[in-house]
Amino acid sequence: MLSNDVAALGLGDSCEALLLTPKGRVIASMRVVRQATDAFLLLTEPELGEPLVAELTRMRFAAKAEIGLEEHRSFLLLGADSGGIPNADYGVPAAEILDQEPPSDLPRVTEAELEALRIAAGTPRFGSEIDDRVLPAEAGLVERAVSLAKGCYPGQEPVARLHYRGHANRRLQVLEVEGAEPGAELVWEGKVVGRVTSAVSDLALGYVRTEVPSGAVLEVSGSAPKRATMRG
Repeated sequence: MLSNDVAALGLGDSCEALLLTPKGRVIASMRVVRQATDAFLLLTEPELGEPLVAELTRMRFAAKAEIGLEEHRSFLLLGADSGGIPNADYGVPAAEILDQEPPSDLPRVTEAELEALRIAAGTPRFGSEIDDRVLPAEAGLVERAVSLAKGCYPGQEPVARLHYRGHANRRLQVLEVEGAEPGAELVWEGKVVGRVTSAVSDLALGYVRTEVPSGAVLEVSGSAPKRATMRG
């Protein structure tokens, strides 16, 4: 049912995965942790827990599987490459720990600082860069969360067809820009070629059409138009 080869995980190992529609659009993104031979923990955004359980239950057919909703408290240890569930979302080694307090002597980062790291790393977030209109290839998720060698799962055919025979019409890009706002249009050579999806003070993420070359300078719409440079 998931896009990655979770059956190949060893005990305690984890991987990123997606639940897709039959047309290859993203329903939910997650990290899958193999807790036992026949038990997997799916870590996803809080707002996706109930929809993910409902969709997996609907798709279960005759499989002898129990699917339930759990709540966990999570902390992210930046700079740690062990001692938790590996997390590649922020461009630095990181590990996620569940239901335990981190060491009290560690410095804390703010939500704004964490968001800046995510944007600089080009990592999509559900609700900002990911929804049921987005293809995995557009968000750079095929390399991270899709096995192109595993057996059938919903959305496999369009994902494989796009990977091997075509290309996405747009791609997620890191933009160097001051004070952009999510939703702002991106203009290149007089044509709207994308939109901003997330932004912090001097960086943004946005979807840009693939014909725009890396390093291009884009106009950002708004009450005070700005220029954005695509990172290569």
